[in-house]
Amino acid sequence: MSETSVAAISAARAELRARLLAARAAFVADASAQSRLATHLMSVLRQLVPERLGIYSAVRSEFNVADVCVAEPALAHTPLALPFSWIEPRRMVFRHWDRQPLTLRDECQILVPDGPEVVPDVVLAPCVGYTASGWRLGYGGGYFDRWMAEYPHATVVGVAWSVGEIDESLWHPQPHDQVLACVVTERGVV
Repeated sequence: MSETSVAAISAARAELRARLLAARAAFVADASAQSRLATHLMSVLRQLVPERLGIYSAVRSEFNVADVCVAEPALAHTPLALPFSWIEPRRMVFRHWDRQPLTLRDECQILVPDGPEVVPDVVLAPCVGYTASGWRLGYGGGYFDRWMAEYPHATVVGVAWSVGEIDESLWHPQPHDQVLACVVTERGVV
């Protein structure tokens, strides 16, 4: 692929990302959508029965999976983990979370635990956008894609609002992109 086409795809993704973030911010206040997404997500997690569940600290109008997972009785004994990221070199690991309030921040300024590094078997990944075939658009740092490439045995489930669905004709997978097992929205499982 030429440098021009890579640059064009990067520019198109940046524009798409900005548009989807604006749509998500307008959408997230819908309490019934929050409840429906939580219901669909728990249905998926009950089927997967994670031994250790990787979640995320919600930012920028993302669905707050931490609140749902901590409150869910079916997950009361499931160990949880949260990502910890470095900017240079770009790297992400998961750390055990004891469900206590988070007070530390990683290099990306996201709240993180101080527990030991662990590898979850099931991971919930926030999506800015997604396609019906399971491609994920994040914030552009590639943290989850790198982690997924390093741990291909893990089941990674995207969590998104339906307003983030990307038409397949607008998506051009790049070599670093990784496909999700499925995506859960307030409308159900994609």
